[in-house]
Amino acid sequence: MKLSANLSFMFTEAPLLERFALARAAGFDCVEIQFPYEHSPQALKASADGLPIDLINVPAGAPERGYLGLATDIAQKPGFEAAVETALRYAGMLGAKKLNVLCGAAPAGQREDATRAHVAANLRFAAERMASAGVQALVEMINPFDSPGFWLGSLAKTLEALCDADHPNLKLQFDLYHMARTEADLIAAIEQAGPHIGHAQFADAPGRREPGTGEIDFAAALRALERAGYRGVIAAEYRPQGETLAGLTWMKAWRELF
Repeated sequence: MKLSANLSFMFTEAPLLERFALARAAGFDCVEIQFPYEHSPQALKASADGLPIDLINVPAGAPERGYLGLATDIAQKPGFEAAVETALRYAGMLGAKKLNVLCGAAPAGQREDATRAHVAANLRFAAERMASAGVQALVEMINPFDSPGFWLGSLAKTLEALCDADHPNLKLQFDLYHMARTEADLIAAIEQAGPHIGHAQFADAPGRREPGTGEIDFAAALRALERAGYRGVIAAEYRPQGETLAGLTWMKAWRELF
């Protein structure tokens, strides 16, 4: 497995364009960014200076309006499709091979059966457009403690959405932190999700801090991911307790596990 740093969470002591060099110096193999759209792709690519940008998120809507994804809201269908095209343009210029779709919350009054059908159609659209560009489409579960109302708030519901969309280019973004917050048995969740996992992320739970600050047995989780057949990137997406570099003491042990 390769280790990635999520630059939206890590090295925030510096402006985004300066975080690439810090991640490279710390020993990360690649990076990811939640929403890179405040910068031009040209500026991001120049700052990366050859450090691979593995993943970015599809634009999720206006934060001031409470959006954490556009895929559930039937009225936002044109906006969702435009967001996919924007993400594809950035991915093409940055060389990102994965795009993550955040579904968000369903608007009040929208029927559950209509939401389910709409999400399936949107995920198929995204997966097909991304397949044509050689990019892996992902969809993510987010725990309801951090994001109340987020439509995909459990592993079971997320696997159901994958089944509904039924597209070979759609995989699960599996975040050990979110899963540990919602699933009774993290190892069983990894085993259940196994063949659907297209990307993995981590933070310790419940505090979303560095490994070793919470309750997750990461050695067991990494072994379970390996048994499940996952050999891809695993990304640090946690909020450092202090200065980012000071909290990277876990990296040596993880490299040995790999």
